[in-house]
Amino acid sequence: MSGINQGKTMSSAQRAPINWPATVMFILTTVPIFTVLPWYLATQSVSGWAWVWAFVLLWANGLSITAGYHRLWAHRAYQAHPLLKWIYALFGGMALQNSIQIWAATHRIHHQHVDHIDHDPYSAPRGFWYSHIGWMLRDYPASRLDYSNAADLLADPVVSFQHRHYLAVAIGMNLGVVLLLGLAYGDVWGFLLVAGFLRIVANHHVTFFINSLAHWWGRQPYTKENTARDNDFLAFLTYGEGYHNFHHIFQWDYRNGIRWWQFDPTKWLIAASEKLGLARDLKRVPEFKIQRAMLDRQFERAHEDLAAVQAPHHPRLAEWQKLLEAELQTFRATIGEWTQMQSGKFEAAKTQLQEKLHDRWEHSAMRTRLLILERSLKLQRRRVELLRAQLASYTLKPATA
Repeated sequence: MSGINQGKTMSSAQRAPINWPATVMFILTTVPIFTVLPWYLATQSVSGWAWVWAFVLLWANGLSITAGYHRLWAHRAYQAHPLLKWIYALFGGMALQNSIQIWAATHRIHHQHVDHIDHDPYSAPRGFWYSHIGWMLRDYPASRLDYSNAADLLADPVVSFQHRHYLAVAIGMNLGVVLLLGLAYGDVWGFLLVAGFLRIVANHHVTFFINSLAHWWGRQPYTKENTARDNDFLAFLTYGEGYHNFHHIFQWDYRNGIRWWQFDPTKWLIAASEKLGLARDLKRVPEFKIQRAMLDRQFERAHEDLAAVQAPHHPRLAEWQKLLEAELQTFRATIGEWTQMQSGKFEAAKTQLQEKLHDRWEHSAMRTRLLILERSLKLQRRRVELLRAQLASYTLKPATA
């Protein structure tokens, strides 16, 4: 789409009517934080328990959004026991981010049309403000409800119940739970302001950072096909959702932080739920595909580095080009062998040998060969990184991951 067309599209979109329910909700929850709360903290004593419960409820809301609304319902990355679904539905409703049905269906459209000016509901190319919160303040065409991709959501009784009774769930969980806690600890106003309003606003903007900041700030180790980034700091703030570049290329994986050292409490909650019998069928991207995506990205970077060399007559330039081409040929051969192995698995399944193949998988020659191929991709990625490090001193930009 040309810049002129983009400008016309965005100009017309700015005249969209105000979404009054969302706008009023944001005003009612945000204004007390900047007016009443500072005065109250300066003149009154707030119970320490109000801060403790604010933190507990913040995490309950946040994880219900990330593990429930997002990874369970929007992406079907695993299956959950009804008990776990009800917990997600109640505490997710408490987060005041709309019903599961609307949230998950809209999020699927975001992934289907990511970064598209007209069709992505919270398109990052429209600007930080728009993708963070602006898209909710007006009735933009991109935000129109579309359930054509949500038959499973419409058929889920927990989702349907929460959608029909969303206002009752949202008000009941926020006023009811917070007021009861305030009465129990003898600090109703402190709980309302800290565990109520402050917790809601904090949860909102932490979630909104994934739509905005995670498309602007961070690394792109897996793909450059969209604006999504991996960001460790955002992962810390967002219960593990900050590994957004990975998520946008492998959206059906129940993990966002795939390595043990990456902070992803949502992943840990889902894995713990599986052990407790509350979750099953956890989906994981094969390691080979992950390494393939990372190496693909490294080759892209290496070609960019070669094109940016500031010494076109450097005596080693031809050598570097040959090395890169050789690595690329090795990469293609590895992918070809892996594809052939997958085809062999498919043929075995067609001849009804799948169960027997599964039983023997861990000890089979095919499994061993796959591990060797994964290892070869890891080693090759390191070689390409070393090549890029050599090129870095002859380009205007440093080699980045």
